[in-house]
Amino acid sequence: MNTLQKHCSHLIAVLAAVALAACVKSDQANQTADSTARNLTLAPTESTAAMRDVPAPATEPAKPAPEKKTPQPKPKPPVPKPVVPTTLTAAVGTRVPLAASESISTRQAKAGDTFTATVAQDVKDAAGHVVIPAGSAVQGTIVAAEPAPNPSSSGRLELAVQTVSVRGASYTVDATVESKDTVMQGRGVTKADAAKVGGGAVAGALVGKLLGKNTKGALIGGAVGAAAGAAAARASRDIDVVLPKGAAITLKLNKPLTVKRVA
Repeated sequence: MNTLQKHCSHLIAVLAAVALAACVKSDQANQTADSTARNLTLAPTESTAAMRDVPAPATEPAKPAPEKKTPQPKPKPPVPKPVVPTTLTAAVGTRVPLAASESISTRQAKAGDTFTATVAQDVKDAAGHVVIPAGSAVQGTIVAAEPAPNPSSSGRLELAVQTVSVRGASYTVDATVESKDTVMQGRGVTKADAAKVGGGAVAGALVGKLLGKNTKGALIGGAVGAAAGAAAARASRDIDVVLPKGAAITLKLNKPLTVKRVA
């Protein structure tokens, strides 16, 4: 009996617990349903209000496409300026044309006398630079001055050049006078020429005296002898070698001539 009562009491407690649990679940389910329904009811109004309050986003203008930059050509490196030489050189064998500044004659000139000349035209190097400008002054010396002893022979007039003045500076020149435009010029019969045949008149007078055996013969012979002597003097007269003023003289360089270059 007691056991049955205990079982019944236990069963009643279990059933009461189950019923209580069911009530709690029912209340929770109702609360959840009510909350869900309320949210569903209020959501459209809040959502609509929110949509009305927030302005529609402005449409952003399209961005222009970036311009394509044309590649700039690389700058060319500067061209180095050619080095300008500070000197100019006329090579060995270069011809230098001159013009005599004064007349030179073997009648007055003698070895050791000086003379002057000017460069007749520009003297250039292989690159075309003017080494010796036209008009440059040249100094020289007379080496030999010998007239021709008679018209059928030649005399001697030899020249040597020592210096040339270029742009205000003097330079030593090692050159040979290759040619010069000289002329032969007779002096006429002089006492010196007559002295070469001075016995001609005396010899003629003696021959005339022997042939004529009288004074008249001697006079004729003397006249004949004098004529013969004059003819001999003319035939043996001195002939001068003359280099007229302005005459051409040509030099040939034996060594290079280097001068300073003017900037």
